[in-house]
Amino acid sequence: MPDLKRELKELLIATLSLEDVTPATIDDAAPLFGAGLGLDSIDALELAVALERRFHISIPDEDVAKQAFASIDALAAFVEAARGQ
Repeated sequence: MPDLKRELKELLIATLSLEDVTPATIDDAAPLFGAGLGLDSIDALELAVALERRFHISIPDEDVAKQAFASIDALAAFVEAARGQ
């Protein structure tokens, strides 16, 4: 899963055009929204679309998205589970 986490970080950085952020500076367990990377609801929508395109998975609703987007760790677990179905 380390490769998946790196891929997710790179996707996040590219999709949201995060300047001065590298995969190494994103803590796997840190929150992506609020006090973490400071992402907002527009970022969540853009990230959801990018994930659906890249991994061919679906994020069915806001509650699922909140859990999946909690951190890189949570996002990697969600992607792994969604791809396994």
